[in-house]
Amino acid sequence: MVTSSAVLGVFAVALAMVLTPGPNMMYLVSRSITQGRRAGAISLAGVAVGFLAYLAATNLGLSAIFVAVPGLYLAVKFAGAGYLAWLAFQALRPGGTSVFAPARLEPDPARRLFTMGLMTNLLNPKIAVMYLSLIPQFVRPEAGHVLVQGFVLGAVQIAVALTVNLLIVLAAGTIAGFLAGRPLWLRAQRYLMGTVLGALAVKLATDHTRPAPA
Repeated sequence: MVTSSAVLGVFAVALAMVLTPGPNMMYLVSRSITQGRRAGAISLAGVAVGFLAYLAATNLGLSAIFVAVPGLYLAVKFAGAGYLAWLAFQALRPGGTSVFAPARLEPDPARRLFTMGLMTNLLNPKIAVMYLSLIPQFVRPEAGHVLVQGFVLGAVQIAVALTVNLLIVLAAGTIAGFLAGRPLWLRAQRYLMGTVLGALAVKLATDHTRPAPA
């Protein structure tokens, strides 16, 4: 049986991760602002399937592959850190734009919105690290079937992430409208986002955590 401390631990980790600006948030906000809440919701559905894919892969042995081939895990980790660093640069560079700044994007059909949401999540280094390194730390063999614990704790993470992201989709237009008339606030949000992304990139690159053997 999954312990309450494990559920609370995963809840806290999932909440902290989803509130940190990253690829998922940036994509969902941009689509919600430029194409409406429906487009944001469809994109979020793709993100949800990405979560499920990571959950299934991790519990069915993906972490064991990284344990057996440490170099592969390091490659994924540094690629993720590099991607976050690039996002930070885009936000902090002169002339950079905020994630909440309106931008011209061509309307995409539902199928493309879903696919882009899925791929954005599958290529999100934060999600990979969370499923491969963080959530397994809350699994306790003495508490019962390890596979069941993994799926239950993953479900907690998915519920937190989808709830927060849905609220972001619904509020993106309102936030963008509020910031549009306040350039100083928009600039401050951009610098804050870039700083957080840069710090996350450094943390990911220097983190010595490794996937635990199953």
